[in-house]
Amino acid sequence: MTVKSILSATAIASVAASAAFAADKAEVQFWHAMGGQLGEITDKFAADYNAGSETCQINAVYKGNYTENMTAAIAAFRAGEQPHIVQVFEVGTATMMAAGDKGAIYPVYKLMEDAGIDFDQSVYLPAVISYYTDTENRLLSLPFNSSTPVLWYNKTALDAAGVAVPTTWDEVEEAARKLKENGVPKPFSFGWQSWSNIENYSAWHNIPLGTEENGFAGLSTEFTFNNDAVVNHIQRIGDMGKEGLFVYGGRRGDSRGQFVNGETAMWINSSAYYGGFKKDITEFEFGQTMLPLDTAVAEAPQNSIIGGATLWVLNGKEQAEYACVADFFQFLSSQEQQAYWHQQTGYVPITTAAYEKSQADGFYESDPMTDTAIKQLSLNEPTPASKGLRFGNFVQIRDIINEELEAVWSGEKTAKEAMDEAVERGNALLRKFENANS
Repeated sequence: MTVKSILSATAIASVAASAAFAADKAEVQFWHAMGGQLGEITDKFAADYNAGSETCQINAVYKGNYTENMTAAIAAFRAGEQPHIVQVFEVGTATMMAAGDKGAIYPVYKLMEDAGIDFDQSVYLPAVISYYTDTENRLLSLPFNSSTPVLWYNKTALDAAGVAVPTTWDEVEEAARKLKENGVPKPFSFGWQSWSNIENYSAWHNIPLGTEENGFAGLSTEFTFNNDAVVNHIQRIGDMGKEGLFVYGGRRGDSRGQFVNGETAMWINSSAYYGGFKKDITEFEFGQTMLPLDTAVAEAPQNSIIGGATLWVLNGKEQAEYACVADFFQFLSSQEQQAYWHQQTGYVPITTAAYEKSQADGFYESDPMTDTAIKQLSLNEPTPASKGLRFGNFVQIRDIINEELEAVWSGEKTAKEAMDEAVERGNALLRKFENANS
């Protein structure tokens, strides 16, 4: 046999051995909604874990955006083809909890207990974990990517227009006017508009979105975000649009390009855009700061609330596979992995240890203002109006809010008309959810 033949035979044998080894591993299907750079890091977590495990194989699969991923998982469960792990955004929490009451969910606290893993949920940041616990303070899903909206700004454009970084909504409006005069075509915009301009605006000013502690205290909750403070805030933005100071760019992160290319100089959206901005913005200096305060409503801010998602475990799989899920969750929650995730993306470090590691690494010195989100979330002890929300059918209700807000931006409705309609339509879906889960 020639040397070439020997090498070929060896290579074939090696591949066959690797395939057999992989086949012996318990496989776990992990459906996520992280695209682009975030998806690359999520897939890296799975690959790194797989490389270090002799018994488990995590198959990370991108299934579309948050809504698409959640919808696909629900459909798969009904067909008996569900993944082990599904990433669900925070507004899907009530829906997933209701599914848990019907036996679809394997709660994380029980998963870890059954796997014999000493799991201390107190290591997670309170502002994060309170969103995903049951009435007995037991963790239902694993916090993974948590963020909060911040005010991103183009420092180069602000300096050129001779304006300081705004801290109030009055200052945002005045800065937008000066930016417009200085040639910035779309001075102000935002993404995830319900999250940033109704949900977080309300929490930031300690105003309830609804009754029953924003849904945490019971299914009989009703919306109240058609109050004067929110209505006046939305009307202000609508009026800014008529003046050309605000330009709407889409429901999710669609207007990101406006900020990256310099068309927009002030943009409210997730802190998790940091990693992408650091890579893509080369023509100007950018920064982030806390959300603006509406001084007509409050003297000081309360705290912002999180967005992002957690990892839910679905029932119906083998116990050996669930042991792998528990082990993978422990890996994801480690100080090293969470600090890396935070520093690369701008998502909040979900554990105190990861935050402390980022401090020790000098991250907040080398990358100033990247702790803005953490400071916002922990600014004050959360109140019933500022700890978050837990409304049933809220994925669909956000679509209603989007429709009504778009009617304001287009000039078809006043803010009062739109918010009244959003509350009425939203309450109908709350009653539908209550009737189905009572």
